Amino acid sequence: MKITKRMTIGEVLRKQPEKASILMQFGMGCIGCPSAQSETLEEAAMVHGMDADQLIEALNKEIH
Repeated sequence: MKITKRMTIGEVLRKQPEKASILMQFGMGCIGCPSAQSETLEEAAMVHGMDADQLIEALNKEIH
């Protein structure tokens, strides 16, 4: 599954729970909060002041 900016954090974690560590490395400690279920990766990156493209690249890098 290729991860995109439009996917929610919750969706990514349901399908690939091992990605939690990458999200945490990017400072997204909110992976368990209610907004993670509806917030897209792009929205979360914006809120946390990071580059969404770098986050997506890191999340997709380890896909086998």
